[in-house]
Amino acid sequence: MIQVDSLEKTQQIAEKLAQVVTENDIILLNGDLGAGKTTFSQYFGKALGVKRNINSPTFNIIKSYKGRLPFHHMDCYRLEDSDEDLGFDEYFNDNGVTIIEWSEFIQEYLPKERLEINIKYIDADKRVFEIISKGEHYKQIKEVLNDDNITN
Repeated sequence: MIQVDSLEKTQQIAEKLAQVVTENDIILLNGDLGAGKTTFSQYFGKALGVKRNINSPTFNIIKSYKGRLPFHHMDCYRLEDSDEDLGFDEYFNDNGVTIIEWSEFIQEYLPKERLEINIKYIDADKRVFEIISKGEHYKQIKEVLNDDNITN
């Protein structure tokens, strides 16, 4: 668990993650509305070198950006009652990095190996990040993101 008490610390975590991701990495961001998933995605994309404005792809579901690696930002909130496969595998395997918000609505399409970041809203300035690694590669990433490696 990582205690987050400022936007700066959220940015530091996102930047650290952007430094260590590689091609075809999948990151799930879980949390309630307002937890900070899109803010984290914005910091992550900027740290990957994305120049364009990054905003929530709620209505588009998927937005892709150019950076050090291609960056796919998915918001699957609108897929709650849908069985539609939007070609997720194409995004997961195109040598880019994919962040997925509201991934619980597409569980059947997700790869088994991935990094999950659960963001728990505490109050306006505080969050708790729980990082779950599924697969050896993601265990290594999780180690980089532990609280001792993030400066305050």
